[in-house]
Amino acid sequence: MAVSKFTPAYTEAHSLSSQFSSLTETSVFNNRIRFSHPLPRPHNARVFCSVSQNELQAPVAAQQNDTPKIKHECFGVFCVTYDLVAEEETKSWKKLINVAVSGAAGMISNHLLFKLASGEVFGPDQPIALKLLGSERSFEALEGVAMELEDSLYPLLREVSIGIDPYDVFKGVEWALLIGAKPRGPGMERAALLDVNGQIFAEQGKALNAVASRNVKVLVVGNPCNTNALICMKNAPNIPPKNFHALTRLDENRAKCQLALKAGVFYDKVSNVTIWGNHSTTQVPDFLNAKIGGVPAKEVIKDNHWLENEFTQKVQTRGGALIKKWGRSSAASTAVSIVDAIRSLVTPTPKGDWFSTGVYTTGNPYGIAEDIVFSMPCRSEGNGDYELVEDVIFDDYLRARIKKSEDELLAEKKCVAHLTGEGNAYCDLPGDTMLPGEM
Repeated sequence: MAVSKFTPAYTEAHSLSSQFSSLTETSVFNNRIRFSHPLPRPHNARVFCSVSQNELQAPVAAQQNDTPKIKHECFGVFCVTYDLVAEEETKSWKKLINVAVSGAAGMISNHLLFKLASGEVFGPDQPIALKLLGSERSFEALEGVAMELEDSLYPLLREVSIGIDPYDVFKGVEWALLIGAKPRGPGMERAALLDVNGQIFAEQGKALNAVASRNVKVLVVGNPCNTNALICMKNAPNIPPKNFHALTRLDENRAKCQLALKAGVFYDKVSNVTIWGNHSTTQVPDFLNAKIGGVPAKEVIKDNHWLENEFTQKVQTRGGALIKKWGRSSAASTAVSIVDAIRSLVTPTPKGDWFSTGVYTTGNPYGIAEDIVFSMPCRSEGNGDYELVEDVIFDDYLRARIKKSEDELLAEKKCVAHLTGEGNAYCDLPGDTMLPGEM
């Protein structure tokens, strides 16, 4: 690969392909990311490759066939000069999987992308193409992220594409990890944040509906993630509603941590932990169904006051406590929880256990209001799909807490009705219960 030099300008097409790529010429160069609204290029701005076109040679196999294939397209900061013939393509690995990540220049993505590229998420034999969505403002940072991914020499990473138009970036993707969202600024009303971020996820839902795989799995991380997932889903009617998830796995991980600390055991002894409801301070960390060493948590931790008060509050406010200590919201642990959430869908759930994820409630067995995205206990056979767990128990305490989170999500749904195609919006939110990390 010859490395190009370029002057500070946005090029119209950007596609960065790993030198380990097994993609054919067509698949690499016909899937370039183009921008629907590129910044104007100065008349003297050019992309320079360190190898001139007349210096490039066709691959040996191509020369033998007397049909030279000369590569001289330059993309962003790289000029690709290699080719692989069919005989050189790796046979033992799986079919390439296309994964889109929005907010790809942010702190969470900075931790997540390298886990995806390394094989930690989808497996050590799963080649991957990363499609990174950013904005005009973050574009140079996005180029830097792509350069770091290239320089890391991950053999499973076959392609890195960057762009600012979701209709280009989401083309053909099988997974869409929607991380990018506007943070809540000082003095911003919660209803305003719902509207601003809701518009982002409405547009991304339309793009997924138009160009993504028909069975794309969508994980919404940008907050308020439950309602953003609902908005995205409503704007993608051609994609099964069951394929949309809101991230509540970090809350589950935090709950497991607190139970393990209280019980004096290692965290892997804690299982069957559910986060019910919204990713907000109305979320319900369920200790009633949780187990420690296979025994009900309430039989191990017999301090009911701690369970109902300190435990619940610690989980709900953990993000805010971290901000006070560190001065910024969680990034690395969020990335880890995204990895956990995906792996729970692509690997079979251990027998008798389950995991938490925010999913569509229509048809749920718990009596929770339909047509919202609500965190509930799920199991998977490892095929990317899931089923809701039915063998859970409820008491009055748990039911009352779940109802509060349900009411909040129903109010949020009314507040974004104009974005889901359900009429005019009406905001009457029951207090400000958004997590501190979103401010």
